Amino acid sequence: MEMPRVLVIGLDPFRVPGPWDPQPIAAGIEAGRSRFAEHGIGAELCLVGLDGSDDVPAVVASALGSQAWECVVIGGGVRGDTELLEQVVNLVRRHAPDAAIAFSDSPDATYDAAARWLG
Repeated sequence: MEMPRVLVIGLDPFRVPGPWDPQPIAAGIEAGRSRFAEHGIGAELCLVGLDGSDDVPAVVASALGSQAWECVVIGGGVRGDTELLEQVVNLVRRHAPDAAIAFSDSPDATYDAAARWLG
């Protein structure tokens, strides 16, 4: 049986403007990634910058179209921006219509969010 594939869409903490420490979020992202590996689930990260360095729709569409996904997890940072959230959800509907959509509460909870939909 093939292992489920999960795409995690979130913000790159090092490319979010503002005076803040990105390191705790980056550590949480790595902790979340390691939980997927522990459970034998293939997970890819699609982290976008809000500093103007990314064409966010193009980056997300490319990641979504790169393979079939069983689940797409949308991170809390994306959900903090209503326009960005709408854009990402509609991209998921268009480019990965068979994937479940999950929402994580924190970077280290991405596995838990996906697991709710992977059965």
